Amino acid sequence: MAMNDPAAALAPLLGRTLLLAPHPDDEAAGCGILLQRMREPTVAFLTDGAPHLRNFWARHGSRLAYAAMRRREAQAAAALAGVVGARFCDGVVDQELFRSLEHAQRWLDAVVAEVRPQALLVTAFEGGHPDHDAASLLGFLAARRVGAPVWEFPLYHRSTDGALVNQAFRALTGAEVVIQPTPEEWDKKLRMFGEYVSQREVLHHFLAATESFRPLAAYDYTAPPHPGVLNYEAWRWGITGSEVAAAFSAHLGGKAAPMEHA
Repeated sequence: MAMNDPAAALAPLLGRTLLLAPHPDDEAAGCGILLQRMREPTVAFLTDGAPHLRNFWARHGSRLAYAAMRRREAQAAAALAGVVGARFCDGVVDQELFRSLEHAQRWLDAVVAEVRPQALLVTAFEGGHPDHDAASLLGFLAARRVGAPVWEFPLYHRSTDGALVNQAFRALTGAEVVIQPTPEEWDKKLRMFGEYVSQREVLHHFLAATESFRPLAAYDYTAPPHPGVLNYEAWRWGITGSEVAAAFSAHLGGKAAPMEHA
């Protein structure tokens, strides 16, 4: 059941918050309204948004050209939302964040040390995209090191009957907070979407009139998010939940103890 007073419930996220976006456009789709309400938002993009699979970038000439375009789009969208800084983790290919956890964690820890966020906001661990799940793990570890609260938001997952579910948590904890935009916030969110020209054909599927958030649920990152077919397995990207879980387990093996404050 969603909390009745969203403004009060979301107070931890309205100051200096670091949002982890696995890809350029995730921040607009999942947090385009909330970003406008934060006083000091920073967005950390964890991948270049350009998979190795040719069908994603062929019409843009090359994978690197596509990645550069997505970065420019992200910078323009972030500026619209009043983001004080957009950071990009170089060297991580879309769909492969789980193979670059050590690199991404070091980079993220440096961003956290610089920004000193009062809270982190991450994508939900829901089996929709391996990068979304990896961002959840990375944010959990980064926040634990500095003692900051961490919240999450859903993007998409596959239901037990095979349907794609957008921007709704797969399982509820009772701590969910749902917000609706003012007309001005909705207009700006639409403008953020408009900056992502490269994603125009797919992004409209993720334009929701509400946004949902909650404190990070208690996840077992050493196992897939659920025992059914994960969304990215259904999409046949050649990545399995077991493979991703094994990478997460290996990463956690060297990160068992939280770091003290600097």
